[in-house]
Amino acid sequence: MKQGFYSILPFAVGAAAYGFAFGVLAAQSGFPWWGVALMSVAVHAGSSQIVAVDRFAADGLLIGAVLAGVALNLRYLGIIASLGKILKDVPLRWKLLAIHITGDENWALTMARNARDPAIGIRFLIGSGLTLIVTWTVSTSLGALIGQSIPNLASYGLGFAFTAAFIAMARAMWRGRQDIAPWVVSFMVTLLLVRLELESAYAILLGSLAGVAIAAITRRFQQRRTAR
Repeated sequence: MKQGFYSILPFAVGAAAYGFAFGVLAAQSGFPWWGVALMSVAVHAGSSQIVAVDRFAADGLLIGAVLAGVALNLRYLGIIASLGKILKDVPLRWKLLAIHITGDENWALTMARNARDPAIGIRFLIGSGLTLIVTWTVSTSLGALIGQSIPNLASYGLGFAFTAAFIAMARAMWRGRQDIAPWVVSFMVTLLLVRLELESAYAILLGSLAGVAIAAITRRFQQRRTAR
């Protein structure tokens, strides 16, 4: 388990940033911090939690929020099915725990490691999964606590759907510390364009392109330094 715990830490950093932002958004949509924490422990799926909170904030119907979250989580049926070899001959209680704490990041990392070394299996999956669920729950709860005491982001042009889309995109782009600069540039450019009243979709697109440009420049600079 220890190997899984340490191996997933770079991905957990990205999940923490994503989770904190989600917690702020959820709190400003009317969710109490303890509700956000409970959702993070029980659901443990960032994208479906965003959709559920967005639906609830839009019409106040709990059933609509639940159905939206469940629909988005159906992709996990395929993910769990792919773990059949790893979960084989594992006691039921460990299977249930592994299934619950399996997310996109630790599933992909476990499958990649298992392909190279068949000895990597359930212990690695659970260790990495525990790291992610603890990180996610703490970061979303902290974001919700702070979100209750800061100005509403909507007043800055950062509505729930827009901000959720941005942080989901940024999380998908995260590969390590080298992506911090592109992240910051993407956010600042996007925020500036939104403040200038550019359509949100175009602001995200142009902000993303600015981040990609910074990433390309940084990578070229590093290659030149390595070549010297």
